[in-house]
Amino acid sequence: MTELFLFAQTVTNDLSGAGLADAAAEGEISLSVVELAMKGGWIMAVLAVFSIIAVYVFVERYLVISRAAESDRNFMNNIREYIHAGKLDAALALCRNNPTPNARMIEKGLSRIGKPLNDINAAIENVGKLEVSKLEKGVAGLATISGAAPMLGFLGTVIGMIKAFYDMSMAGNNIDIALLSSGIYQAMITTVGGLIVGILAFIFYNILVSRIDKVVYLLEARATEFMDVLHEPAR
Repeated sequence: MTELFLFAQTVTNDLSGAGLADAAAEGEISLSVVELAMKGGWIMAVLAVFSIIAVYVFVERYLVISRAAESDRNFMNNIREYIHAGKLDAALALCRNNPTPNARMIEKGLSRIGKPLNDINAAIENVGKLEVSKLEKGVAGLATISGAAPMLGFLGTVIGMIKAFYDMSMAGNNIDIALLSSGIYQAMITTVGGLIVGILAFIFYNILVSRIDKVVYLLEARATEFMDVLHEPAR
């Protein structure tokens, strides 16, 4: 494998030297990002799809999780006042008008008032777990992309090197640098593309996981606060 990379480096240097000479003779030659990516072959198309999916999942989940993380301190204060005043219908209405995981969890607890506290606590925990699972929808896909993208890039590297050596073997003694360029391009471009997509997906995944953890802590705090309210003596 070391010999393959040494050969690739030698050919790349030759290509660079030839490119400089041509540029000096015929003017500057440049490739757009799209043209450069197209030289990576079908693997770059797959990586492009991965990148679109990763960006979509990240933006969509980030907005959903951000809304779920919104916390109105007056919400629990109002719930406490309604419970102590015996206005359960008003408390339930407040929860239904507040479309957040926290409100849905408290609504479940309110609907179980009158039953043993352990049953109420278990019902709240179950709703909390369901809400967290909804927030995690699609996040596992980011983890998959972050691992699969670099592997696809490496696959493109191997395919590109195989293609370059195959073209060299078919050329016999008439080896031309231009003949090997497509294989070398594919080998290098797919590696870069796979790493870029994988790194971005990895960063997106960790950002979302961090924000979901904050929502989990918020739900746990509100569940504990609600159970404390139920333990408080009526005023």
